[in-house]
Amino acid sequence: MDPFILARMQFALNITFHILFPTITIALGWVVLFMLWRWRRTGESAWLAAYQFWTKVFALSFALGVVSGVTMSFQFGTNWPGFMERAGNIAGPLLGYEVLTAFFLEAGFLGIMLFGRERVSPRLHFIATATVAFGTTLSAFWILSLNSWMQTPAGYEMRDGVLHAVDWWAVIFNPSFPYRLAHKLLASGLTVAFLLSGLSAWQMLKGVERAETRRVMRLGLTLGAALIPLQILAGDLHGLNTLKHQPAKIAAMEGVWHTERGAPMLLFALPDEHAKENRLAIGIPRLASLILTHDAEGEIRGLDEFEGVHPPVKPLFFGFRVMVGMGVLMLGFAWGGWWLFRRSGWRRLPRAWLWGLSLMSFSGWIATVAGWYVTEIGRQPFIVHGLLRTQEVAAHNPGSMIAASLAGYATVYLALLIAYVAAIKRMAEKCPADAPAHLGQDDPQPGSASQGVGITVISRTFA
Repeated sequence: MDPFILARMQFALNITFHILFPTITIALGWVVLFMLWRWRRTGESAWLAAYQFWTKVFALSFALGVVSGVTMSFQFGTNWPGFMERAGNIAGPLLGYEVLTAFFLEAGFLGIMLFGRERVSPRLHFIATATVAFGTTLSAFWILSLNSWMQTPAGYEMRDGVLHAVDWWAVIFNPSFPYRLAHKLLASGLTVAFLLSGLSAWQMLKGVERAETRRVMRLGLTLGAALIPLQILAGDLHGLNTLKHQPAKIAAMEGVWHTERGAPMLLFALPDEHAKENRLAIGIPRLASLILTHDAEGEIRGLDEFEGVHPPVKPLFFGFRVMVGMGVLMLGFAWGGWWLFRRSGWRRLPRAWLWGLSLMSFSGWIATVAGWYVTEIGRQPFIVHGLLRTQEVAAHNPGSMIAASLAGYATVYLALLIAYVAAIKRMAEKCPADAPAHLGQDDPQPGSASQGVGITVISRTFA
């Protein structure tokens, strides 16, 4: 295969694996902080048990996120050296700010969060947990600022083919950044919401319900029901912004080959890039124009206006529908589950619904990866939209060398992903030795239970 295509596949594999874990830790940091606060406030042992379990999940996710992030960063030098040569004056400082602020906060206080509950004061432990949660969000801020700048560059000037920052405020808060940041933070919240409710549903199905299970289920369903409307709103605003700044991406997402007014929303089609048409198309008239322009007769520019500089159509067309379809499922399960659970007096959901929620445990991953592919592939053929083509910054490495490392990455990542899911499943099904003897029994003495956290789980997973 073409070394250029292999290099793109390798980076896609690395970013796909890496993004799974920050998508969990960004929101989960705040969720475990809430659980800790509830325990300190009420003294209920169920909230302590919930905090202990989900801190383990956070630690495991954080570890895999760090490992895959380090691996991914090496590829800037091995496969894409031209990117840093041409855009490093902007990309380098933004990545450096992420390390110097967000990662230092996370790494500096993570040990206190994981091991300090019985070793430091309750206030200091709470502050450490809050600092780690803030660090995960700050990390997303800087990474998404860079990624958004690559989508909608601003505050720069080109000198001898090299990009230089002339206005850092414009660089950081570029036109698509607020929408992309909101969309990602909400996606993380929804991912965690369904992980909470899905694992709780699994515990109920397997007969290993704990003192905290129903509380965590209620928290997950409430969080999901509250966030999904906000995500729909954020997605709509993000779409309007993309239509303004990257119309070719929108045309590919909607399968619009020729500029038209009153464009239909295609529920299904088979885009044919050679014939420049959609086969077996099933759509709703004028709905795409209504959603994208808020006008049923609004104009959407077609791909024929971007000949040679538009992204591949099929990945965007199908990726966008996978993301939206998963969002519709989330809406149904979150609202329906919350209503059914509340109707039961927060006791139990129907068994069929429990199975559905269990299957939705990692639905946030599917939606996130599909949306990320739409975002990143939609920028092609540019690595910095409109300024640097991806092929211009690629290294000239032998295809055999890239293929070998790609196979190695794929093997290791698959093993780690299986181990991660298996470890969480095992933790969910196992009743911990320090669990309260009676479901729902209060424990007014904070700090009385032993602190079991993620290092043991991580070592067993990697073993």
